[in-house]
Amino acid sequence: MYMKVVLQNLTKKFPNRGKGARSEVIAVNDFNFEIPDGKLIGLLGPSGCGKSTALNLLSGLLKPSSGRIFFGEDDVTDLPAENRGVGLVFQNYALYPHLTVRQNIMFPLENLKGAAKLTKAQMQEKVLEAAKLVQIEEYMERKPSELSGGQQQRVAIARALVKMPRLLLLDEPLSNLDARLRLQTREELRRIQRETGITTVFVTHDQEEAMSISDMIVVMKAGVIQQIGKPQAVYDSPVNLFVAKFLGNPPINLFHGEVKGGRLFIGEDAVCAVSGVNDRPVWVGVRPEGFELNENGALSCALVGVEIMGRDITVISRNSAADSAAIRSIISAENRVDTANPVVRFHIKPNKLFLFDKETEERLACGIG
Repeated sequence: MYMKVVLQNLTKKFPNRGKGARSEVIAVNDFNFEIPDGKLIGLLGPSGCGKSTALNLLSGLLKPSSGRIFFGEDDVTDLPAENRGVGLVFQNYALYPHLTVRQNIMFPLENLKGAAKLTKAQMQEKVLEAAKLVQIEEYMERKPSELSGGQQQRVAIARALVKMPRLLLLDEPLSNLDARLRLQTREELRRIQRETGITTVFVTHDQEEAMSISDMIVVMKAGVIQQIGKPQAVYDSPVNLFVAKFLGNPPINLFHGEVKGGRLFIGEDAVCAVSGVNDRPVWVGVRPEGFELNENGALSCALVGVEIMGRDITVISRNSAADSAAIRSIISAENRVDTANPVVRFHIKPNKLFLFDKETEERLACGIG
């Protein structure tokens, strides 16, 4: 059942429909990636980065301009969508309103031909299995209009799974759900994927969603893969400024910094020692959890306010070298912030601080301590 998917130099160009424009829009640009068998991969990036286009190339709904797609050992590049053995779940569920839940789930089975054709009893059995997997067996005789958004989403997933596809593709499947339901449904998706072992590609612009359920994430920007890796590894070691900014909530804090004589300066403050970087201006990224409250800390900021979050505290401060109006630092609730003091000082954790080239925005390889 398990199957790896290989994308080789996959490119998709669309004609530019702008007035007087002759150039093409490259939605997916020279994609090279192997999706390991039986894994859940999060395809992540901002709107317009090409992630849904990549999904549609995998499904066969779009043909690539160049490059090849392999499912296991099979080259499926020129295979029609209906012959690829792919299950698709869209953002808008795409359920048939006049059919019951049972009929919606059964629909793909009724279209099977030849050796794959099933008896009525076999179809009923498979439908019940899929319904149980997504826990909607009690709603089988209802119409979609009688279901909540979360229940409709489960029907769409059951319909995609009923044929036991070789590959499951999920395009922004949770974006129509409210926050609590999204959390619950993404946990369900993870469970279903583990139980079935189906290789799954999950498209989302929500980095928290992707990081929480994916075995690996692929971060995209303007049709180009920026970084591939395990979610925590990508968060802890971003290859460039774009990846560092895209992952993390609250987002990474950015400062205009300078390396001088083996020291990193943010404004007038020498915050740490740096090795392996010539004297130069740099972008400094510090994760919100990378600040430690310390009255002798190297970084001095103007205190704006404190937000009590329960298990932790968010300190909001300002610094003239910061790239944004507010710096957000997350510290343990055991700390006491002296709100009467206009200045707050921090020690920066070396493993939560990154340096980036000012021009290329690539991360600089250096020692920080």
